[in-house]
Amino acid sequence: MEHVFYDDNYVNENLWKEGKQRMFNCTDFHGNLFTCRCRESAFIYALTSAAVAHSVARACAEGSIYTCTCDYNLKQPDGKDWEWGGCSDNAKFGHKFSRKFVDVIEKGRDFRYMMNLHNNEAGRRHVTTEMKQECKCHGMSGSCTIKTCWMRLPLFRTVGDLLKDRFDGASRVLPGRRRRRKFTLLPANTNHKPPGKKDLVYFEDSPNFCEKDTSIGFTGTKGRECNATSLGIDGCDLMCCGRGYKSESYTVRERCSCTFHWCCQVKCKVCTRTKIRHTCL
Repeated sequence: MEHVFYDDNYVNENLWKEGKQRMFNCTDFHGNLFTCRCRESAFIYALTSAAVAHSVARACAEGSIYTCTCDYNLKQPDGKDWEWGGCSDNAKFGHKFSRKFVDVIEKGRDFRYMMNLHNNEAGRRHVTTEMKQECKCHGMSGSCTIKTCWMRLPLFRTVGDLLKDRFDGASRVLPGRRRRRKFTLLPANTNHKPPGKKDLVYFEDSPNFCEKDTSIGFTGTKGRECNATSLGIDGCDLMCCGRGYKSESYTVRERCSCTFHWCCQVKCKVCTRTKIRHTCL
């Protein structure tokens, strides 16, 4: 279970990174945003499912879980100057574990159930389909006479970035005809193609994140830090919803003018810098 708890850190770190530049922030994760059928909840469901799959897959390869090992089935024919070896991340086991652990929460056969399961699977697929070949050189005096290669999962922040792009392009869907007692997901815009297996889907428009909303556990954007020079969603004009912002200066002490001294120290000076912080009114 410790690897599932570890994945919670993955989720919170990525939500903080993503939410820092958007109107919804990491506090939403601990509120009731899960109950919303909007694109923000789709992102959280996908990210959570992906984090469980990623964390467990890596733990298998590290020998931290006694019920699984490296994935030796990923071995392919050796190349001209390299051979398969090492320990590949067990993405297959991580995917299976995540499906059993995360999907079991969903009850019933209604439209919300289908939407959440779709987003859970989309998150997992961004883990399993992004594996890359990683190699280590072997040879005399550091030469690369032969390379041993295996398959490695991407860093989880890479998965988070991919899901962020899916969040921006999420598909709004409507319930279609029931098949085998389950709803199908149809695009709300009939001119759009049906969502793919890695696309995020949502049903409702996003809440108004400008103001405090206790029903979803959101504190509003008042007091949020913003970027005064940006025209994007992290810019003060959009983040502050037209209410304006205030600017204040503050000082920080940080290391500077670092030099390497043989052997083996890095010595730095301590400099004081003045920075400007912009926060929404």
